[in-house]
Amino acid sequence: MIRSFLALCCFLVAASVFSAVRADEPIARVQRVISPSGIEIWYVQEANIPVISLSLGFRGGTVLDPPGKAGLANFALGLLNEGAGELDALAFQKAVIDRAIHLNSNASRDLVTVSLQTLSRNRDEAFKLLGMALSEARFEAPPVERVRSQILNILADEARNPRTIASRTWFGDIFADHPYAQRANGTEETIRAITPADLKNWTKARFARDNLIVGASGDVAPEEIARLVDIALAGLAAHAAVATVPEAVFPASGATQVVRMPLMQSVVVFGMPGLKRDDADFYAAYVMNYILGGGGFTSRLYEEVREKRGLAYSVYSYLAPLQHAGLYMGGVATRNDGVAQTLDIIRAEIAHLAESGVSTEELSAAKQYLTGAFPLRLDSGGKVAGILVQMQFESLGIDYLDRRNGYMEAVTMADIVRVAKRLLNPERLRVVVVGDPEGLQDS
Repeated sequence: MIRSFLALCCFLVAASVFSAVRADEPIARVQRVISPSGIEIWYVQEANIPVISLSLGFRGGTVLDPPGKAGLANFALGLLNEGAGELDALAFQKAVIDRAIHLNSNASRDLVTVSLQTLSRNRDEAFKLLGMALSEARFEAPPVERVRSQILNILADEARNPRTIASRTWFGDIFADHPYAQRANGTEETIRAITPADLKNWTKARFARDNLIVGASGDVAPEEIARLVDIALAGLAAHAAVATVPEAVFPASGATQVVRMPLMQSVVVFGMPGLKRDDADFYAAYVMNYILGGGGFTSRLYEEVREKRGLAYSVYSYLAPLQHAGLYMGGVATRNDGVAQTLDIIRAEIAHLAESGVSTEELSAAKQYLTGAFPLRLDSGGKVAGILVQMQFESLGIDYLDRRNGYMEAVTMADIVRVAKRLLNPERLRVVVVGDPEGLQDS
């Protein structure tokens, strides 16, 4: 019941924020708040719902897992609520559950995120528990071994999952010896090699104020969110461990790799060089991709692969901008006797868009959807806090929510032609197929 109430409150936060905004007003009122200890917070205040959502970003994700310790970041994050400070694992979890606090974490390749949601009346206890988890995690042997066993079970499942196999094989092929090739959950060997000391050292190395990003949404005044953030974060180390990541280089030519498995249908991951988030062509590429493969039922790939030929239930493409590499990726699953034909169609559609561009109707429909659907991505306080972190991480500016749709509207036919010729080259397509495709071999 408490969890349902918290979820309802988070939905109503977003509903209240957007329903109160006229067409000529900002989509959300983002304030820059500085805490007494000097921590910067991007904050959206919503006074009507008694919920506070906090999102923390720490620059440097699984790409910084040390050699031989792949999976360290996710292993450590899995133990943040397994005892901290004076509270053992059971006592810590009881304190969280009794107060209806949600504490979650995740590690992507470039960013670690930790999020908190709490009823406002429990805010002091919630932020204190968050601070303990970040600075005083205990990493005692029983929970460490329990979480280790859970990860090993996940790895065993992944070893049989064709989608996971396809994805990690693709990244391993593209990035080879670059840290981006590391598996986020590690391998059986690396997970068994991680010690409690490794876990403690990881939190000390990554949870620091100089690589911290804070976003929040809630019903308290700005000075109160500042006070609460200091309760949780003022005690963090000043500096994270110094770490550098080299730029990744996409292979010069295309290739196809087949991983044979006795499956009724094959899973395909494909990709080619893309662009980074700060690239001047990003918004043109974003609109172009919606037309090619990002638009669900309306995309060209969907029309050609599913609607006209019934080869797949779903086919898609998307931009994947990393900090040290720009990727343009996609995927499809189809019966074994249709894989070769499906890949031929995908390559043909990529080449066709690069050569002929898009129609005015396609461009107009893409803009209409991409601008109209954007507020729906902010349908909870937690999502608001999360996007505020992402805005800072990607250096988009505090007024990005108000400017974003203008970027989409400004994309022209000429922009699409330019970016299509720049990005869409089927000869660079790198493909991984997991299954038993007919008439298809490594190339």
